[in-house]
Amino acid sequence: MPDMLVNLLNLPEDPSLFQRLAEDGVRIFRALTPDQIGVTEWVRDQFGKHAAGECQAAFARQPAACILAARGRTPIGYACYDATYRNFFGPTAVLESERGKGVGKALLLTALRSMRDIGYAYAIIGGVGPAAFYEKTVGAILIPDSAPGVYRDFLQL
Repeated sequence: MPDMLVNLLNLPEDPSLFQRLAEDGVRIFRALTPDQIGVTEWVRDQFGKHAAGECQAAFARQPAACILAARGRTPIGYACYDATYRNFFGPTAVLESERGKGVGKALLLTALRSMRDIGYAYAIIGGVGPAAFYEKTVGAILIPDSAPGVYRDFLQL
């Protein structure tokens, strides 16, 4: 899967999305260090061990580079950055039952704004699956010759 590049200086604003999610009982927020073990175990159970490893690395940053979506006190999605490589967004995922409601978009926008706030002007979205989503949502463009990219050497454990 190729990587994409996104200009963090031109991120769209979508306050109505966050208002709608809040009205639906969904919070988007930065993870706290005390939640590291629970969140990484949840990510492993829901999305696999490689995602959990990257999520754990995101918790090593201060503040944690992991953004969560929760309905009440139950996680429904997450987005990390600066995990496997600096200036990379990802991994990110939303529970299948919560997809199509804007949760992924809210996680993406919040994480990318966090990256901009710490000084990045551009970000790389690594090993993208839904390229059309990133292009439409934040104007991301494919990086030529970026596949298989940084994720090509996972150990098969």
